[in-house]
Amino acid sequence: MDDGQVTSEKGSRPSSEPRPSNEPSPSDNPADSTSGNPTRPRMWLILLVVAVTVLVADLITKIVAVALIEPGDPVEIIGDTVTFKLVRNSGAAFSMATGYTWILTLIALAVVAGIIRYSHRLGSIWWALGLGLVLGGALGNLIDRIFRAPGPLRGHVVDFVSVGWWPVFNVADSAVVCGAIGLVVLTLFGFEFDGTRSGGAEDAVDPARSDSNSDTATGSAQSDRQAPDA
Repeated sequence: MDDGQVTSEKGSRPSSEPRPSNEPSPSDNPADSTSGNPTRPRMWLILLVVAVTVLVADLITKIVAVALIEPGDPVEIIGDTVTFKLVRNSGAAFSMATGYTWILTLIALAVVAGIIRYSHRLGSIWWALGLGLVLGGALGNLIDRIFRAPGPLRGHVVDFVSVGWWPVFNVADSAVVCGAIGLVVLTLFGFEFDGTRSGGAEDAVDPARSDSNSDTATGSAQSDRQAPDA
């Protein structure tokens, strides 16, 4: 009778080993978790620092250009190849789309709003740098369009850098173009906005998801081996 009681107690005793869970932890897949990924606030901070740096540099150089360069009197830096030439531009970067100032202003507002709206999802330092350049440049020219003559949403952008045959530009123009080129390169090489990388339409690979699926399969196998003992 004592042996039966001992056997019964052993059989009813709960196992001290935790049962593996088939559901992956949020930390296993940073692409699916925003608050659980400590790198996202850092990516947002990088974007902000780059954007502010570009904006400050653009504003300061424009103020200096307006104060020191006379219209129609270019300042030679490297002969006739590189000069500082003050130009009021009503178009887009590099004097394109002249005459559509208010449309360009609305586009710039949409770009700024879109970058700010989705910046919390950033998981890639390279995307943060590229978007920071675009955001800072867009803000720099947007300030000109809002506050400079002839009026709000129609203001002319200050351009002052002339290199050879290339249209006159400013710091903001350079930042927007460099940032946009960088983002195109990242997209072509499969670097995603959230920090993952995909190889193609059929064999896209998400390292975080692969690790999560591997852990899930391991947990299922362990559960199957322990099933007869339950």
